[in-house]
Amino acid sequence: MINEHAIVHVDPHRTDDFEAAMLAAFAIIESAPGCHGAEIRRQHEDPSVYLLTVRWSSVAAHLDFRASGAFEQWRTATHPFYVTPPEVTHFLEPISR
Repeated sequence: MINEHAIVHVDPHRTDDFEAAMLAAFAIIESAPGCHGAEIRRQHEDPSVYLLTVRWSSVAAHLDFRASGAFEQWRTATHPFYVTPPEVTHFLEPISR
């Protein structure tokens, strides 16, 4: 499994609209092959900054989603609220203890 982390900076005057759009858009991303769930968290220090976390079976599954028509639907629903492009990175499973 891979965890996609995206830092999203949202127009501070549109956070309520963004959150409503995200709730609807989860159905799009979570229906993608290889997606095992997603969540969004608002930053405490700056309430216009969010962390989107998506669990993917692989980076390839995430890239396949980005090349799909479903991603265009996702983009249409969520990206109008962004003030800058998201900062996206991928993390591996936790280090074993």
